[in-house]
Amino acid sequence: SLKKDKKIVLEAVKQNGLTLQYADESLKKDKKIVLEAINNFSGALEYADKSLKKNKEIVSKSIKSKDDAYLFQYADISLKKNKKFVLETVKQNGLTLEYVDESLKKDKKIVLEAVKQNGFVLEIVDSKFKKDKNIVLEAVKQNSDLICYANKSLFNDPDILKLID
Repeated sequence: SLKKDKKIVLEAVKQNGLTLQYADESLKKDKKIVLEAINNFSGALEYADKSLKKNKEIVSKSIKSKDDAYLFQYADISLKKNKKFVLETVKQNGLTLEYVDESLKKDKKIVLEAVKQNGFVLEIVDSKFKKDKNIVLEAVKQNSDLICYANKSLFNDPDILKLID
């Protein structure tokens, strides 16, 4: 069948990464095919074999754009719990913080890097970080409107007020 023909599937995913969903299961385990699919359409990660959802290179490639942060939900839990990998991931795409393991959502270093990469992350962080002046400053430096996601206790902070004027 065509779904099992490696050459045909490889050409298909180069043209349209979403065609990975129709490939034979054996080819969804093929790193070269999955990488080609993701190069064409990052959302192809959803259709990769679970063994490749543990692969740092494949997961990293799929979440390069801010619009692709949601794809981190398809990464294996081992990657979502890997502090070093999560730190690299949020530096690349801060919005992936939403999909990391709960324990790492409480890690100040990870949250700070996520907010530095994308200030809008302030909206989704744990409430204790909305009171953290350094984290709020990072967000407000990028966009003063983001003060609306901070704890009210910081609304009159002189350093934050300087950025809002």
